[in-house]
Amino acid sequence: MPYIYFYWTKVCIWCIIYICISMYKNEAGAMMETRIYKIGEDISESEYDYIKEAAGVIRDGGLVAFPTETVYGLGGDALNPESSRRIYGAKGRPSDNPLIVHIADFEDIYPLARKVPDIAVILAEKFWPGPLTMILKKSGIVPYETTGGLDTVAVRLPDNRIACALIREAGVPVAAPSANRSGKPSPTTAQHVYGDLSGKIDVILDGGAVSIGIESTIIDLTGDIPVILRPGYINQDMLNDILGDVARDPAIDNKVEGDIKPKAPGMMYRHYAPEGELMIVEGEISAVSDKINELAGMYDESVVGIITTTENRERYDYGTVVCIGSRENEITIAHNLYAALRKMDECKIKHIFIEGFSNEGLGDAIMNRIMKAAGHKVLKV
Repeated sequence: MPYIYFYWTKVCIWCIIYICISMYKNEAGAMMETRIYKIGEDISESEYDYIKEAAGVIRDGGLVAFPTETVYGLGGDALNPESSRRIYGAKGRPSDNPLIVHIADFEDIYPLARKVPDIAVILAEKFWPGPLTMILKKSGIVPYETTGGLDTVAVRLPDNRIACALIREAGVPVAAPSANRSGKPSPTTAQHVYGDLSGKIDVILDGGAVSIGIESTIIDLTGDIPVILRPGYINQDMLNDILGDVARDPAIDNKVEGDIKPKAPGMMYRHYAPEGELMIVEGEISAVSDKINELAGMYDESVVGIITTTENRERYDYGTVVCIGSRENEITIAHNLYAALRKMDECKIKHIFIEGFSNEGLGDAIMNRIMKAAGHKVLKV
């Protein structure tokens, strides 16, 4: 009898250990099967069934990656604290970095904010749906897990049919940072998402490559003067035309460190970064290309990468050279930037050099992302 008791006690202990390990692995996403569903622009009836399935995942507390016009987002129920914790866990993202809440119709903003000022309505009429995120004082239904502990909430209405269909079908606002490992280049295709988060999230809705390629502009409307916290496709001149003078947070142009809590995604930490060391070279283009070629020649060709534009491609013939578009059409540069940084990782490039860009218009947002990716390492020639 004692032997039988000992045997069954041992069995029970092993069962408990197995269950605990399984629960831990499921929580961490290590044992999860990530399902990928291809969805066309017109969303067929059968494809809409995939959206319904994904919406059910969000309602049940799971995570779904989906396309927007900016980058792919990693969505969870914005009103469920556990969903937000799962987003942070899947990304490896610091929990004080706020999540942007996505809605599908303007009216959905009212339950999320303590007050929606007239200025928000004006901006929405002009730029929503679109790549603009507005920060407002949050209402009580938005958990601090979603806002990174802040009393404000970041809200956006994306200009993407798949995204809006998913949010409407889920019936809840969807918290969705970029669907990548924290700090890495944001994903502009479903394949990028799968490479970063396979096994950690439930579903990826593959809507093809995104149209813009960099994250939304973020504007803080909680003070007396609107303040841009992150530049994007909607630039400061466009906002000035609507609102008059708009301020710019100093953290956009400077490296911010220490214990200051970020007001918006991407403000505090090194973001959008490849594995290799990235350096920006600025100046007159012939001097820039000469310096990049000089620096590149200091290393073995197999570990050197150069990111350039159509106008300057012929200036480089050493290492892995990637052309990201034309300076005459900066949307092409924004569209291809993150894919180029990811290609450098795929090629195991250790030393990456990129030309600087103008700070005017969309160039402001492009340079902001490059500066973050390079950890503010700039060589002026």
